[in-house]
Amino acid sequence: MAEIVRAFITLLCGKLNSADLMKLAQSNGIDTQLKKLKKTLPLVQAVLADARNKQITYIAAQRWLCDLCELTYNIDDLLDDLTTEDMRCKLNQESRASISNTVLKLLSSFSNFGPHSIMYGRQMSCKLDEITNQLDTFLERKNDLGLNVIVEVESYRRARRLEEIPVESQIIGRERDKEALLMKLLGSDENVGVVSIVGMAGVGKTALAEVLYNEEKLKDHFELRAWVCVTEAYSIFHIGKSIWEAVSGEAKRFPDLNLLHVALKEKLSKKRFLLVLDDVWNIDYLLWKLLGSPPLVGAPGSKVIVTTGRTRVASVMGSIETYHLEGLSNEDALSLFAQHALGEKTFNKHPTLRLHGEAIVKKCGGLPLALIMLGRVLKTSKNDDEWKKLLTNDVWDIKDARGILWTLKLSYYHLPPHLKLLFAYCSFFPRGYVFDKKTLVLMWMAEGFLSQSIGDKSMESLGYESFEELKSRSFFQYSTNDEVGHTMHYLLGDLATSVAGEFFFRSDEEMDVSNMNETFEKLRHFSLKALQGVSYKKLIKELQRSQRLRTFLLMSSGWKSNDLLDNFLVELLPDLQFLRGLGLSGWNITKIPQSIGDLKHLRYLNVSNTRITCLPEQVSDLCNLQSLLVSGCYELSALPESFVNLINLRHLDISRTPKLNKMPLGIGGLTSLQTLPKVVIERNNGFKISDLKDLSNLQGRLSIMGLEKVISPLQAKDANLHEKEGLDVLDMEWSDVFDDYRNEMIEYEVLEELRPHHKLRNLKILFYKGMTFPDWVSDPSFDQLTELTLCGCRNDCLPMLGCLPSLGKLFVKRMNEVKTVDFELLSSSNSFLGVAFPSLEVLKFDDMQEWMGWFISGGNYYGTKKPFPRLRELSIKHCPRLVQVSIGFIPSLRVLHVEGCPEQVLRSIIGATSSLIALKMGNVKGLVQLDEEHLMCLGAVEDLYIHRCDELRYLGEPETEDYEFLSSLQKLEVRNCDALESLICPNRVERLVISCCRKMTSLTFSPLLQLPSSIMFSLRSLDIHGCNNLKSFPHEHLESLKSLEELCICDCPSMDYSFPCGLWPPNLRSLGIGYLNKPMSEWGPQKFPTSLVELLLYGKHSGVVSFAVGEHASNTTTSTSCFLLPPSLASLGLNGFMELESLSERSARDNFIFDSKTVAVEKVVSDQDYHEMGR
Repeated sequence: MAEIVRAFITLLCGKLNSADLMKLAQSNGIDTQLKKLKKTLPLVQAVLADARNKQITYIAAQRWLCDLCELTYNIDDLLDDLTTEDMRCKLNQESRASISNTVLKLLSSFSNFGPHSIMYGRQMSCKLDEITNQLDTFLERKNDLGLNVIVEVESYRRARRLEEIPVESQIIGRERDKEALLMKLLGSDENVGVVSIVGMAGVGKTALAEVLYNEEKLKDHFELRAWVCVTEAYSIFHIGKSIWEAVSGEAKRFPDLNLLHVALKEKLSKKRFLLVLDDVWNIDYLLWKLLGSPPLVGAPGSKVIVTTGRTRVASVMGSIETYHLEGLSNEDALSLFAQHALGEKTFNKHPTLRLHGEAIVKKCGGLPLALIMLGRVLKTSKNDDEWKKLLTNDVWDIKDARGILWTLKLSYYHLPPHLKLLFAYCSFFPRGYVFDKKTLVLMWMAEGFLSQSIGDKSMESLGYESFEELKSRSFFQYSTNDEVGHTMHYLLGDLATSVAGEFFFRSDEEMDVSNMNETFEKLRHFSLKALQGVSYKKLIKELQRSQRLRTFLLMSSGWKSNDLLDNFLVELLPDLQFLRGLGLSGWNITKIPQSIGDLKHLRYLNVSNTRITCLPEQVSDLCNLQSLLVSGCYELSALPESFVNLINLRHLDISRTPKLNKMPLGIGGLTSLQTLPKVVIERNNGFKISDLKDLSNLQGRLSIMGLEKVISPLQAKDANLHEKEGLDVLDMEWSDVFDDYRNEMIEYEVLEELRPHHKLRNLKILFYKGMTFPDWVSDPSFDQLTELTLCGCRNDCLPMLGCLPSLGKLFVKRMNEVKTVDFELLSSSNSFLGVAFPSLEVLKFDDMQEWMGWFISGGNYYGTKKPFPRLRELSIKHCPRLVQVSIGFIPSLRVLHVEGCPEQVLRSIIGATSSLIALKMGNVKGLVQLDEEHLMCLGAVEDLYIHRCDELRYLGEPETEDYEFLSSLQKLEVRNCDALESLICPNRVERLVISCCRKMTSLTFSPLLQLPSSIMFSLRSLDIHGCNNLKSFPHEHLESLKSLEELCICDCPSMDYSFPCGLWPPNLRSLGIGYLNKPMSEWGPQKFPTSLVELLLYGKHSGVVSFAVGEHASNTTTSTSCFLLPPSLASLGLNGFMELESLSERSARDNFIFDSKTVAVEKVVSDQDYHEMGR
């Protein structure tokens, strides 16, 4: 607490040193009080170090600190109120447009002595007198407490930038642990289950799990990997939903646990997966079983790694192995400490520091987290005295009530004061929260924690530097399952809570608001997380007592009613007059109350990803507002009419708001704006392109829409895009309607004047009508341009892009006037003598309806050097007239996608490379077969996907039987090729899918009507469906297919075969079968392998009326109308069994039945039965 107060007082003194503030105070007659306040605060600050030391054992000192912290908050609010009121007065004066300038000058000369100014000055004077009296009382109390001035030599300094240390280096001494766990995860044991890593806090459980997760052996072994941070405050539904999002990569709403379970099972079944559940603190056995124990539906060898500090958790989750992780040995601990303190693996070069290092390591007890944190503290210095000073600190090995190691507090104490405050602010975010750096910095800004007094750096720059400094000291770490996010170790989160004190509070699902009477009154920062069981009226009643609240942040809501959520805000906001940060992102709200305009201190407003349709006009009264975030509000169609008064606005994020087509007035005057993802050009009195002129601080992305409304090149020139160095991504978009009102020459001149800064990285030009592009589009001075998109433009030729030195991705779409692409795409011989497209890796053409020829081979346009030296991916789609392709040899090409083009395109490009590993072809006109010459070029292809090639009859020469052309092929998918009769399928293929190839009769070159078993010995997955003419299956060889784990054969009505007993692949895990010629009731008994855990049966006209588990079947259930189920099943799916009457008791209890068409099953499996499944 003392460190927070100290940092806060430093900020206050900085404000009081402002000449503008003192001038303002003088005009209000309160300068004397402010000067006294300025003198008194340092006197209080001087004894904070002693108060910090005494608060550990002296409750009165702790209370003194808490009261002082509350007072500093109040002082900050008062100073902010003073500056805000002055700002609002000035804005009101400027808005009196009806009053003449003469009258305004007269008024302004007396403005400092007006009735309002006098009354306001008196009010402020009374408040300041009260505060100074309180400070005097604090000085008296500090004497009573015996608090003395302690002069401390600041030992902190900026951390030296060592090379980023990979996670693998942070698990020094864990080689044996890693190998032991790898054996469990990669072993031959076909059972699925949980491997728990159990150990005390800070011992390195998560780091070890992360190394295992990224191990190449596991990447190759598991088809699917996912990482979920569970955290202490959880619900089983949220865990399941997090697992779904991790494995699917998408967010989805599930009404209930049943549907979530079904979705998980469908996603995880048939796949061998690795799931990491990190930081599991508590879990209920019944709830875990109700979730369905996801590993049980995966392919053989699927595993779950659990990291936990509690052995009970491991037993509840059914661990097949509980691995206890101990602390590091002394030697390994010393090596880890040296790596983070010195950037070296040993102390050999620093013998004088070795003794101190060994003593520090001993005190850390082999805990990697403590070693890393203290190592990064000491990496700022190699001074012997500083190491000795840390070693002799008298708080070593002490734990507080939260169990926080004081070694971590030592790391905190060595932070600069402003970083201590920023770190403490993170205390009210939920455990496991994924921090977005930019959003966190904006929230720090809103609290006034980022002073602009350091040189010319912006608040944002200071915030980013501070974040990186905290990360360099391991207070933040990269999130495992988020590419850009960061997390905080839960011990550090607890440390932040410990040092932040009673002014920060984060809720959890068990929060009892009735026990927080005193806490609510002192709260300044509050976050709310998923309170399904809390009455919103009761919560409002309590929060209304938090009238000094500065931050209200909603993480997620358990209240589903829109009206309830909207009313919550209507009733709450009027009482939060000191609010500076309001985060409502993701709430299911539809409107923002008008009372938002009364929050005059508000600086951060985040309503992203909500259902609001507009923002109230009162938002324009928030003159302190710095950040307004409405990203992802897909229903938002209107912002306030004017933003003139939002003079402090720096970030306006209106990305992903497709219905927002009108800009507020005054945007062009907000010269502090840095974030403005899009602008919409309007006619008449709306937003003009020239309004961008003074927005010189724009950064990141800018999309300019409606450029067809710019009728003067001079307006475009006034935009000064060439001076906006901070822009990385620029989209220039005209209307896709090419009417007679648009002028080609004007659009060319407009685009010419919109030349951006040469540091641009990504450029899109959409629906431009000019017949040519300006020269700047292909200017080599754009040496940082890595991605370029040309879409829907009316040019008949492409610009000379080959000389852009860093261009890595080029997308050309809907350029319907282009008929040929030849040398001009590369460059002219006069302006460029190097390699054309030296950095291009991805090239995609799409929807080029008139494109007929592509010529880049031959000629002297690029000398003797070949173009595209690094091209690895080429896509040509929907170019129906392209027949002439001559592009030379492209040795680096790895991925090719040809779709909606004549077969000449495919043949020409295949002949231009021999290094393809993935080929996707679709709707290739005129393609009857691939002959031997072209198949020989595909020897490296591993993945071949063919769809909708309606004329394709053979993949290769029909008279040959040589399978070695596609010798590297591992995955082959053929879909909707109605003319296909046969194809080559090499014996190395691991996954084969044949779908809706209605004329297919054979997979050989001869006219056999069967499936050759010789091609399937490497198969792991075989899926054949919708093949009407396929008549038989090689049942005599099924038993020898030991690699086959997934088999699906359905909707092949000509296949007249009943699968004989005992001839199934021995390691089959998943089987889907049905809709064949012979009814299922006539198949006879089936002896399924014991490995089978998932069975999907399609039973239209099957004749089956009941199912029974084989080993429990009675004599009455073994008739031809009863199908016997294997006892090993974990999952059963039925589809189309309209004649079904019953299931055996065991099959109904132990298998989830998911089928909307099997109506009769609902009579057998009731809702009560479903709940019994979890028991």
